[in-house]
Order: sequence, then C-alpha cells, then structure tokens
Amino acid sequence: MPCKEKIVLIGAGSLQFGLGSAGSILASEVLEGSTICLHDINEESLDLAFQACNSVIDEKKLNFTLESTTHRPDALKNATFIINSIEVTPRFGLWDQDYEIPRKFGNKQIIGENGGPGGLFHSLRVVPPILEICTDVQKICPNALFINFSNPMSRVCLAIKRKFPSLKFVGLCHEIKFAETHLPKILDTPFSNLKIKTGGLNHFGVILDVKYRDTNKDAYPDLRVKGSAYLLTLTSLDVDLIGYIFEKYGYLPYTTDSHYGEYIQWAWEKADIPNVRLFIEGYKSITLNQGKKIRRLIKKGKFSKLLKPDDERAIPIIEGILSDANYEELSVNLPNDDVITNLPRDLVVECPAIVNKDGIHAVKLGDYPKGLAALLRTQASVQDLVVEAILTKSKEVALQALLADPVVDSQTQAENILDEFLRVQADYIQLE
Repeated sequence: MPCKEKIVLIGAGSLQFGLGSAGSILASEVLEGSTICLHDINEESLDLAFQACNSVIDEKKLNFTLESTTHRPDALKNATFIINSIEVTPRFGLWDQDYEIPRKFGNKQIIGENGGPGGLFHSLRVVPPILEICTDVQKICPNALFINFSNPMSRVCLAIKRKFPSLKFVGLCHEIKFAETHLPKILDTPFSNLKIKTGGLNHFGVILDVKYRDTNKDAYPDLRVKGSAYLLTLTSLDVDLIGYIFEKYGYLPYTTDSHYGEYIQWAWEKADIPNVRLFIEGYKSITLNQGKKIRRLIKKGKFSKLLKPDDERAIPIIEGILSDANYEELSVNLPNDDVITNLPRDLVVECPAIVNKDGIHAVKLGDYPKGLAALLRTQASVQDLVVEAILTKSKEVALQALLADPVVDSQTQAENILDEFLRVQADYIQLE
C-alpha cells in the first residue's frame, strides 16, 4: 500500500542538506508514495533543488510526489514529518564574528558555535526563526514530528520544549560517528559486535558503557588500556582535550576537542587549538566548495550523482516509526524526563532512544558520572538563561547568561562582548 506521508524539508535550498535528505527519501521503499515538499526562503537555490529532485523522479519513474514552495504555510499543510536545518545567512561571516568578537576582548573560547559567548549569539540569531517555524507547525500540522538538525542543538531544542511543550520533536546530530569509526579500531572488533550506551548534552557527551555482544563482556577495561595510546595516533584530529577527559574522568567523549571544549573554561589550555582551527577552516572550505560543485552538476544535468542517500538518521527514524521497527537509535536529543537523573529535568539531553509506531522514547540512563555531571550542570544553568533571554528578548538576561558561562573571564569582558555583538549584529538580534 503506498505511503501517504508528507515530508517537508525546511532549508532545502542548502543543497547538501536538501539533496542528501531527498536522496534518502527517494531510496526508501517504506516511504514510496510519499509527498516530498522542498521549502526555503531562497527561491534560486530552492529551484535548483527542485530541478534536481524532479529530474531523478522522472528519469527513474519513482512513485513520489514533489512539491516546492517559498511559502511556509503551504509547505506545512498536511505535513506529517518536518526536517529542519536552517541557518541565518551569511552563515560563515556571522560565525567568524562569533569567534573573533569575544577574542577581541581577551576571551579564550575555542570555536564560538554552540557554547561560550559565540554560542550565545548564534542562539540569539537562529532560535527565533526556528520558533516561528514551530508556531506555524503548531497551528497547521500539530501532529507532525519536527526533526531538528540546526545548531546550537541543545539550546534550539530546549527553546522548543519550553515554548511548545506539546510539540513532538527530536534533535539529531552525527557526532556519534566518532564512536562508530574509532571504537572498532581501538577494540579490534566490528562495530556490530559492540553494544554501546552514550549520553550527556549535545557535543558534550561520553560513552557511558560498552560491551562485546558475542561475550557480553564489559569492553571498557580494554578501552581504557588501549584508548589513550590510540588517540595519540590521530594527529589529523583535535583530540588532546578528550584524551585528557578520558584520562581524568575515565569516560571517552564521542566528539572531538573542537566541540567538547566549547563548554569548559580551561579547554583552551588542553585542546589541540591548531587542529581545531584547521578543522573549522577545512569545514568552511569543504562546505562552500561542495555547494559550488553541486550547482555545476545541476547545470550539467547530472542529477543522479547528486541525489544519493546521506548518512544522517532522520529518514531511518521516520521509517522506524512507520514500520514499528522498535529498534534502538544510538543518539538523539530529547527532553530530560528523568533520563539523566542527576541533571535538571527542564533540559534537553542526548541519549539513546527506542523508535516504534508510538514515536521516539528516550532510554533512561540514571545518574551521570559525578565529575562529568558537575560540568554538565554548569552548562544546564547557562542554557537555562540563554533560552530565557531568547523567549523574553531580554538584554539583562543575556548578560546574566554570559556572566554564568564558565568560558567568560570577567564582568567587564562580558559587558563589552554583549555591547559589541548587539552593535555589529543589530540586523539579526534585537534585545530590550
């Protein structure tokens, strides 16, 4: 029986995201017969995405209906699943400001995307338009599942949770691939032979438990013996800080320094800063070059090369819900309804989840390791204030968020950073 779902891709004009997600849908037998709706505010990029998708559907005679619109209410009408990956443009120009402005005043944040002062201003820009989208979702398709990929993930999801407590949502991030890539090499066994449990906050989580499936033996003793030496071999990755965390706290993070270090005041001292910067500059270059390459291929009519399934987890989760698969997804972002019992409940945490016809259900993790929980509780307090500043549009609360952030060194620094950001990014951020 043909599937009657309507899957809306918000931000489809970001061609890597839009075409990757569409490629995964078009390759899905479970979703055959669905409607795919491409939505973006950039009409030119949206037209390119539509042209590529429509050509592949026609060429392969696929049983999908394709829609495209810049008008969000039309996109959301009858939607059952919404995949969001928006950013405020110019993305990389603003990201550079998020990094450089705090450092101008002596701040030692190592990226400025998800945590620290840069993470605050990224949040102040991107969360309001996402909440506007969710307002329309609540009015037009309140039973749809909203799947978020936009950063800063924890803050975006916490704002959604607070403003729209009845909205069904999940946040997805691919950082878990670090564990999938490196654990088999450390433990000399296929990933399929490992049962892992991970959790924490987005970009700030650790592998809590790992077992060999064939013997049910705890693999963490082997991981602790072999892991530190293995990390030293990864000279092209920024892993000095997570190696230190592993050594001192006994648990291995499943992301690299560049993300984990955004939340720790002493990260600049332990993180591999040169490789952090290489990663960021490389990411920018690859993203921009891929965008240009995709446009060239579309103009040459090479659509099939572009619409290939991506490695993200949104479509497998949708398939799991529709087919009642009842499987465990390794890492999602969901409200902390006693998932991690020694963190605040009014928080969004990263955890495993069971996916079935009733939705996505967080796997309870219990108490988090005490030393690491202390670091996470600090971030929970910062996120609380960041979201409060967004929802109330309060400059006073935004300053309090900076003053609470462990990455901020002084009251003078906090006030200077806030004033400079509000001046430079006045077109994007308005606080009262």
